[in-house]
Amino acid sequence: MRVLAPRAAVPRLSRRALLGGATVVGVGALAGCGRRSYAPTAAPDGSPESRLNIYSWGDYDDPENIKRFGKEHGYTVQLDAFASNEEMIAKLGTARGTSGYDIVVPTGSYVPQMVANGMLAPLDLSLIPNFANLEADAHSRTWDPHNRYVIAKTIGTTGFIYDRARIKRPMTSWADFVAAAGDEAKGAVSVLDDPFEVAGIYLASHGHDLNTTDRAVLAEARRFLVKDFAKRIRNFSSDPSQNIVQRDFALMQCYNGDARLGIGESDYEHWRFVYPTPTANLWMDTWAIAAGCQHPDNAHAWINFMLEPEVGYRDMDYNGYPTGLKGQRELAVRRDVDMVDLVFPPAEVMNRLTAGVLTEAQATLVDILNEVKAVAGA
Repeated sequence: MRVLAPRAAVPRLSRRALLGGATVVGVGALAGCGRRSYAPTAAPDGSPESRLNIYSWGDYDDPENIKRFGKEHGYTVQLDAFASNEEMIAKLGTARGTSGYDIVVPTGSYVPQMVANGMLAPLDLSLIPNFANLEADAHSRTWDPHNRYVIAKTIGTTGFIYDRARIKRPMTSWADFVAAAGDEAKGAVSVLDDPFEVAGIYLASHGHDLNTTDRAVLAEARRFLVKDFAKRIRNFSSDPSQNIVQRDFALMQCYNGDARLGIGESDYEHWRFVYPTPTANLWMDTWAIAAGCQHPDNAHAWINFMLEPEVGYRDMDYNGYPTGLKGQRELAVRRDVDMVDLVFPPAEVMNRLTAGVLTEAQATLVDILNEVKAVAGA
């Protein structure tokens, strides 16, 4: 469990900020900071078998999909929200199979360790015929090569956004990001509040594997990030979409979907998002069934429902990230989705991304981030 959720870890915020607060009518109220509980549809008989309990990232699931599923199946759907993989894992680990949740949404890189710790139940793909709707690249990933435990929910990557009115030269790489952070964007730099992503700035810009466990390379990363780069950082945020809207910084590391959300909410024409070379994190959040699930048939029905083309499209349209279904990009183009290349990275970008893996270096990465934050704060 210390590998999965080190005490020093800084929790990542929800994939999508709660920009509108409690804005969804008829979907329940906030049940605490960063947490929502959805119970949009009552079951006819109220029996336990007609329930589905979901534990997902905050503001990450289209309420209309939840309502439709509840009505079609006659289920009461309860959705609670977490703010980080660590928070979700801590709850499942403490409960030891009695959390009460049927569906959970871990990031792919955490899946092998969750399986090893008995937190996830195997899937029965015969109950998920819509699995056939997934693109080949959306399944059989390194964290679950035989599709035994998880199925793609959303897919995203990391890059950066910059203000072209302040940084006038072309920006294409992580090396450009590092250079601008100490020059044109000095004093106006924001990075993700995530150990893997902050270390990735150094690793990618210096041609190293993002998943390296080489102690010498990690020592070099620590020296650069703590002694040099930390002084250039003004802000740590894992969802800077509101910073984009408010133009708080000139250079921000961010996820592609969050950049699109911020640009869409902003009336500023000088933002440009970059899929930086040579590589960046390719992350995938996944549908999984929690160990001790009380409603396995309902859980399988939910996953199969989310793999319907129109349902998956609505989820993509709501949170700004593709769900891995065949033909989804073409459908988005036909329906004139704004900034479609920020939802679906071009093929040449996808081909050079690196899927993040939770390795034995995680504790070192957490230590590096904490040291960077201490220096930046000073």
